[in-house]
Amino acid sequence: MPETQWMIGGAIALVAVFCIAFLLGIVYRKRVAEREISSAEEEAKKIINEAIRSAESKKREALLEAKEEIHKNRAEHEREVKERRAELTKLERRLQQKEENLDKKTDNLERKTEHLNRKIAEADAQREEIALIKKSQLEMLEKISGYTVEEAKAYLISSLESEVTHEMAVKLKELEAQCREEADSRAREVIATAIQRCAADHASEVTVSVVPLPNDEMKGRIIGREGRNIRSIETLTGCDLIIDDTPEAITVSSFDPVRREVARLALEKLIADGRIHPARIEEMVAKAQREVASIIKEEGERAAFETNIHSLNPEILRLLGRMKYRTSYGQNVLNHSIEVAHIAGLLASELGVDVAVAKRAGLLHDLGKAVDHEVEGSHATIGADIARKYKEAPEIVHAIEAHHGDVEAQTVIACLVQAADTISAARPGARRENIENYVKRLEKLETLTRSFPGIAGCYAIQAGREIRIMVKPEDVDEDHMILLARDIAKKIEEELTYPGQIKVHVVRETKAIEYAK
Repeated sequence: MPETQWMIGGAIALVAVFCIAFLLGIVYRKRVAEREISSAEEEAKKIINEAIRSAESKKREALLEAKEEIHKNRAEHEREVKERRAELTKLERRLQQKEENLDKKTDNLERKTEHLNRKIAEADAQREEIALIKKSQLEMLEKISGYTVEEAKAYLISSLESEVTHEMAVKLKELEAQCREEADSRAREVIATAIQRCAADHASEVTVSVVPLPNDEMKGRIIGREGRNIRSIETLTGCDLIIDDTPEAITVSSFDPVRREVARLALEKLIADGRIHPARIEEMVAKAQREVASIIKEEGERAAFETNIHSLNPEILRLLGRMKYRTSYGQNVLNHSIEVAHIAGLLASELGVDVAVAKRAGLLHDLGKAVDHEVEGSHATIGADIARKYKEAPEIVHAIEAHHGDVEAQTVIACLVQAADTISAARPGARRENIENYVKRLEKLETLTRSFPGIAGCYAIQAGREIRIMVKPEDVDEDHMILLARDIAKKIEEELTYPGQIKVHVVRETKAIEYAK
């Protein structure tokens, strides 16, 4: 019991001590805080006073600067105002001067206008007077000359027309003579050189082939029992076999040279083999067709090799080979194409043009003739389409298309191919035509010539190479002769188709006959 009381008393004493210490700490902190607050207030007062003094000093400085700026701006403004006033004064003076000048010019213009009006009035009066004088003079001239104005104009125009026609004919004649002098020698030299360097043989081909037989007994075997062998051959080849009284020979007839060649080869093989019956005939015809196809390919390659032309499409080579079995006016088309290629190349070398392109165009110019009749169009157009299809150069295509004048030649190569084609066709013996077509061409040439006025008579001579024309001297004078010859030649070029060239010879003869009595 006494211990417990001691413990409680001690705890109370500790609490009392703690409370006293706490109260003393609070009192101490309060005094420290009061001292700090008083020192802070004094510091704040000092700062405020310093700030007030600094603000007043800056205020005074700002006021001084503002006053100086205002003074400076005012001085500058006054200076600008003075300058503008001076400029305005100058502008006013200048405007016054311009107004004075304008007034002077206006006065001058008014005076000049009045002067011009007077001049115009005087000119009108003079014009009327001149018109009256001209009218009186024309009336006087009409009385003196006996012509009216329209009659005089017609007379002058007719006189001028005759003079101009004469001068034009003389000038045309001079130009033609000059062109001939300058061009004939060079053209003859170039063409002659090309022809001499490319000499070719010519052989005419017909539409029949003759197959020799070892004996006449073979004819019966080829005909076969009841004609079965000959019918089989004609059906397979598309050719007609003509077995007549000709000894030891059979004639193969066909418009298609390829079919005719197949039939000829097949017959030769059958005759050599001796076994002639429909099955063997079919076998030999198939073998002959393969041989002809091989020959066609070889001929196309030979033509390309002979002309030294490379990189041709295989289909073009095949078409070239087919031309071996085509003829034009009796001239072999493949040999003609090879010759044209050589001549075109020689002409190109003489003129400094690309020889390879000229030879390529010359070789391919008749490519359209290798195509059968089922393709419509002229051979020049067909050949150009084929060359275009197989990616030939545009200038090659143009030369093919233009070599017969269907399209106007626009390149030197096209002109060279035209010339080479004409040279090859015009060689003696190169081409032939039947008598009927020949007579029709001559008649058409004479009929066309007679269509011109003033023709007394015309005659085609030298196998159609020259047309000789007799004109009426009272209708055609010497000046119009030259123009008439040119017009006839131009119409012949436009309407006729012919190899080489035609000479137009116009003859005018005036005779005076009188009798002495």
